[in-house]
Amino acid sequence: MIATQELLDTIKQEEAELVLPHFDEHDAWRLGTILVEMARNRQAPVAIDIRRPGQTLFHAALPGATPDNDEWIRRKSNVVFRFGKASFAVGISLALADTTIDAKYYVSPLEYSPHGGAFPIRVTGAGIVACATVSGLPQEEDHKLVVTALRQYLSSTYP
Repeated sequence: MIATQELLDTIKQEEAELVLPHFDEHDAWRLGTILVEMARNRQAPVAIDIRRPGQTLFHAALPGATPDNDEWIRRKSNVVFRFGKASFAVGISLALADTTIDAKYYVSPLEYSPHGGAFPIRVTGAGIVACATVSGLPQEEDHKLVVTALRQYLSSTYP
């Protein structure tokens, strides 16, 4: 993956357009099952997680996923909740600035991983209410899987 301003702008546009009118536990289940189905169709060895700060709403580990994927999910989700952006966007911003998360923000990379795959779930008028994360593929593919599932969820739930 080559960090470019164009890629960062694309992610910012995705964040702006993928805002939901509502999101609760039932919505987390529906989005999670969409993610699982997409990952199964690709035979992707991933872990999938949807969480609020302090509460897991949905979690699945598909064949080939490892406990390490759960650690990546935790650290990537921490990035979304701390910085209010997709973890991929934070990583690209850092790469474009030729710095690291610990050097710029004085946070431990053991707690915050600015790699693709965690995407903020925003609700109109409320802001970020949850985070959807995939771990197990290259970071750009993790990110794309979440974005694709969110698009499908939005179009099927709120046509």
